[in-house]
Amino acid sequence: MSTQTNATTSKSKRTPRKTTAQKTTKKKGISVEKAVIEAQRKFFQEGNTKSYEFRIDRLRKLEEVIKDNEEAIIEALHKDFRKSPFETYATEIGFVLGEIGHARSNLASWMSAKKVGGSWLNFPSGSYIYSEPYGVCLVMGAWNYPLQLTLGPLVGAIAAGNCAIVKPSELAVNISSLMARMINENFDEAHVKVIEGGKEVATNLLAENLDYIFFTGSVRVGKIVMQAAAQHLTPVTLELGGKSPAIIDKTADIELAAKRIAWGKYLNGGQTCVAPDYVLVHQSVKPRFVRLFKEYIKEMYGENPQQSPDYPRIINDDHYKRLKSYLEQGRVLTGGDTDDAERYIAPTALDEVDWNDPVMQEEIFGPILPIIEYENINEAVEYIHRHPKPLALYMFSESNDNQSFMTENISFGGGCINDTVAHLVNTNMPFGGVGDSGIGSYHGRSSFQTFSHQKSVMKKATWLDVPLRYAPYKGKMKWLKMAFRWT
Repeated sequence: MSTQTNATTSKSKRTPRKTTAQKTTKKKGISVEKAVIEAQRKFFQEGNTKSYEFRIDRLRKLEEVIKDNEEAIIEALHKDFRKSPFETYATEIGFVLGEIGHARSNLASWMSAKKVGGSWLNFPSGSYIYSEPYGVCLVMGAWNYPLQLTLGPLVGAIAAGNCAIVKPSELAVNISSLMARMINENFDEAHVKVIEGGKEVATNLLAENLDYIFFTGSVRVGKIVMQAAAQHLTPVTLELGGKSPAIIDKTADIELAAKRIAWGKYLNGGQTCVAPDYVLVHQSVKPRFVRLFKEYIKEMYGENPQQSPDYPRIINDDHYKRLKSYLEQGRVLTGGDTDDAERYIAPTALDEVDWNDPVMQEEIFGPILPIIEYENINEAVEYIHRHPKPLALYMFSESNDNQSFMTENISFGGGCINDTVAHLVNTNMPFGGVGDSGIGSYHGRSSFQTFSHQKSVMKKATWLDVPLRYAPYKGKMKWLKMAFRWT
């Protein structure tokens, strides 16, 4: 075993291969996508990715590559979004480095077989759960946090001992190109390979018989991914979205609610899957909330947010036009300014929206926040139940009863009490959706488990062979019932 470990560790440090897929393509006339999958399947079946030493070495390499390219990442994301260096580090670079550090610190424990309780029916025996890598995985990243949502899942895939094909979103052009260079110049393509491209590349990859698919994106595309995966019975994780509410009751600290909702909503220009999508505020505190909300927008982004170095832009024209159309609905409380040339939409809040308006039918995914008042907490729950299960829910309240009522009566992926978005940074908690907002979860140990098959193995002793299970069964029923009662 030590010889194999040394061999795989040595392989991981050599100059990455760049010709495997090219040679296969020329020889067989197959697509690049298929050629890479075949090369990775061979690499995986040879056992190259399974040792602890190999996994740790590749996680360390990924960490090194990200750190070496920190300035380039900041520049690329500024070109794509006008995202500030602080926000880029907080939500992209630091986030992924935290995932890598957590995985490296805990990998030995995660990889070890877990002994579990046995059954008297199998006496004498021991029962164990082994975490086994799936094989060749496809990671399809999203455009809104393109580094975090692409390389974050990759950390789990590598830690679990898989090979991975990484497909970044083509919408974030600059960071996609940079990630391709970062990975493809530092990893053996038979282990990890970034393949850039649009719909055609995604379609080609999804048509292949992969071992696992991890997709982050819209509900619409998530359904396409799941349908394609079903053709090969490939397991999937779908990280999607939905209309995530923020609820403010009359006991809440309104000042903190206004500040934390403004921060969570306008982070990344509102292009965050767990951003507060709309606010439900008790009618008695709505006027104060609206006043403070406006003040905190001004405090964070100035009199003219368009001039703020900390306020991002919308990713492309299509998303910009869709968001701009929402400004025609309801009444603008604050913001509403736009600039087509820059794809700029000011931090905006809307009042008097109708539940049938498009802004309340679709996930907004931009810097527009409808504010809706309610009279009692049951009414608020009823409003939320009109939509599919949200990815996140935020409750602002000093009432333990109201906090418990919301968490117990509404199904959602995850969320916060008296904060927004911040639950994502805790690697000890799984992150994922439920219903239309997603399938499966990741972050920390959950990432390792997502990319691992949990294989159950019973080890039966040979020093005793209990005759109960063998025919003839006459006279054994009472002993069988007793054995089941003991399990």
